[in-house]
Amino acid sequence: MGPGPSGVCNTTSQQSTVQRQQGVLGGDHLYTYDGYNNSFRQQGNLNIHQRMHNVERPYTCNVCTKSFTDQGYLKKHQRIHCEERPYICDVCNKSFRQQWNLNIHQRIHSGECPFTCDVCNKSFRQQGNLIVHQRIHSGERPYSCDVCHKSFKVQSDLKRHQHIHSGERPYTCDVCNKSFRQQGHLKEHQSIHSGERPYICEVCNKSFTEQSGLKRHQRIHSGERPYTCVVCNKSFTEQSGLKRHQYIHSGERPYTCDVCNKSFSVQGDLKRHQGIHSGDLPYTCDVCNKSFTLKHNLKTHVLLRCRQHP
Repeated sequence: MGPGPSGVCNTTSQQSTVQRQQGVLGGDHLYTYDGYNNSFRQQGNLNIHQRMHNVERPYTCNVCTKSFTDQGYLKKHQRIHCEERPYICDVCNKSFRQQWNLNIHQRIHSGECPFTCDVCNKSFRQQGNLIVHQRIHSGERPYSCDVCHKSFKVQSDLKRHQHIHSGERPYTCDVCNKSFRQQGHLKEHQSIHSGERPYICEVCNKSFTEQSGLKRHQRIHSGERPYTCVVCNKSFTEQSGLKRHQYIHSGERPYTCDVCNKSFSVQGDLKRHQGIHSGDLPYTCDVCNKSFTLKHNLKTHVLLRCRQHP
């Protein structure tokens, strides 16, 4: 625990109250930090604690030079470089660098979700996930882009967004060298080369490259539409569908053609429009070889205009 409301540090050792009381009654010496309301039964614990106030970090990683207040923290960090993963799940044999990572993982097998939202009763395996979820109800978006001031509920979303401004695409496919702003997009792309589709719907056996794709698909069978417009209460199976819909109410058209400045509410509409300027005709009739900028126009052509003769 850090400084209290008055700026006084109220930190005590991690021993239980009973153990501390036993130390006092038994005559054990307690080490105190001058000017602060804390006590420790071991001099070493006091020394480590004092480094929090002094910002002293004497233990430095010899690989990346990151420094730590405690030698134990350094040892845990060094497992990143040596890839040591000593904590192993006894169910699936997946291994972890730290005990707490294993503890959280085991909740997947046990189904334990100890952290529950007091608004909607949705429960989570990790407290951090609950905190992020609660921002849906509170509307809090604490992470803001310093370029366009768009704000986000999660810091990782802000980092991904910032790649738009920097143009950085740090994730590169080792097969075709195509690069991506997000690691998830790279993984999804790599399935094109591998052909792997490990996530299978138990209702219709349709398979997917990503678990998120399977979850979205399953809503077709369940009828679940978890994303609801706060203006008109229309609901959607995907968050992206809700975002596109909300542009109807806001009038926002964030996607603008850099040739004629025409703007669109949907990025896909902009891409199709740009085909007019580029002359790109990607959709071709396999009967008469006529090509079109829009897939919809090709379908209309095939159904109504193109005459296929035997």
